[in-house]
Order: sequence, then C-alpha cells, then structure tokens
Amino acid sequence: MAAPIALQLYTLREAMNQDFAATVKRVAEMGYVGVETAGFPGTTPKDAAKLFADLGLQVAAAHSPLPVGERKNEVLDTMAALDCTYLVCPALMRDKFDSVDGVKEVCAALNEANEVCKANGLKLGYHNHYWEFTDLGDTNASQVFVENLAPDIFFELDTYWAQTAGHSPVELIQFLGARVPLLHIKDGPTTREGDMVAAGEGVMDIPAIVRAGEAHTEWLIVELDRCATDMMIAVEKSYQYLVSSGLGRGNR
Repeated sequence: MAAPIALQLYTLREAMNQDFAATVKRVAEMGYVGVETAGFPGTTPKDAAKLFADLGLQVAAAHSPLPVGERKNEVLDTMAALDCTYLVCPALMRDKFDSVDGVKEVCAALNEANEVCKANGLKLGYHNHYWEFTDLGDTNASQVFVENLAPDIFFELDTYWAQTAGHSPVELIQFLGARVPLLHIKDGPTTREGDMVAAGEGVMDIPAIVRAGEAHTEWLIVELDRCATDMMIAVEKSYQYLVSSGLGRGNR
C-alpha cells in the first residue's frame, strides 16, 4: 500500500500567521492524511492538536527544538499534547558542517538529545538541507555525520536538498534503509537559489524516489520552502500529483 501523504505546515507559514485554523482546514479539505508541525502561530500545541483531530488529520511528525536545556520540558509537553512520537530536528549548527570536528560536535548534541527522547518514549530524527553534504577533502560531511550519529536516530530525508547538493536521493534511501521512515517530497530546478514548484512539475524523479523507499517509508511529506507560483495552489497540485500517480495515499 502506498504511504500516506502529509504536509509540512512550514510550507504555509504565511497563511498560518494570518489564520492557523482556516489554513489547516484547507489542507484537510485537499485530502492530506496528516501534517508535520513547525510552530503554532496564534494558537497552542494543545489547541492545534484538537483542531487536527477534529479535522481527521494525523500528526506525522513535529519539527522541534531539541528537548534539552531550558526548553526541555516545553518540548516534551508539546510532543505529549500532539500525541506524536517522531521529533525531527529541522537543522542544527549549520556552520559546523565545514569540518570533521564540527560535524562530530553536531552529532554529540543530537546524541545527547536522543537519550532524552528515548527516556520519554520519543524517536529523534534529523532533517537535512544541502550543507550536510559539504566536501571535506578526504571525506564528506554526510559520511562523518552518519558514522558518528547514534544508530537509532532516524533521517527525514529531504530528497530535494540532497539532489541539490549533488547526491542521488535514491541511492541515499537505499543506503540508509530503515533509518528513513519519512521522506520530504518537493520539486523544482534543484538549485540553491531557484524557487520550488508543485511536485511533478520540476526535475525531481519522484516516482523513482518513492519506489526506492517503498519498504520503509511511513510518510511522504510535501514541503515547499518557497515557490515560483501561488503556494496554496502548489500544495494542492502536489497532493493531486502524488495521488493520481499512485505514489501516495490520500483521504480523497
């Protein structure tokens, strides 16, 4: 069976800042099975969770600060309110990926947070951009990252940014296997500066990506950081493309 389709709500951040509830309702009406949270403008995690439940939306995962330091209890309370297991670090210490020691420092921070997550029934994951694939001469930042990260930390593979960095998302999915339960699906020209487009309208080979992850993918999560067209239309067209192509499962 095809994996269910969720939307990373960061995609609609401008609309959510205007009206969180109306925006989420529109996502549900499109047919999305779930959402991935990225903040709660104008509302609270508890109220957002009720809204999601009322609309029949599952919480696939949550982009969140790490549950350490002063924010530890806040983060844990948010995850509990959402009744969500997958806590995803959206990015961490970008400037550290230019050296082996720097990457190891990032891994140490994530490994520490992972222990807190496990103690509280959560699974910690990491979402990549392009800088995690920096060439370090004799090695690549991504290789150091994978080698020094706790093996039970999963990856939410952003397929677009991986390809933009010059790496095959299909090969990465095959290499990482069960460590990639979540795939970020987006499309566009695969340049750092170029605007993204609806899934199916750019250069990404989305069918090959989805096929590569069939054995382990739990969610296909649409995300557009920015868009060359109207964002809401692109979100709906992305959903329609995945469903009509038989690549993902929706509610409509």
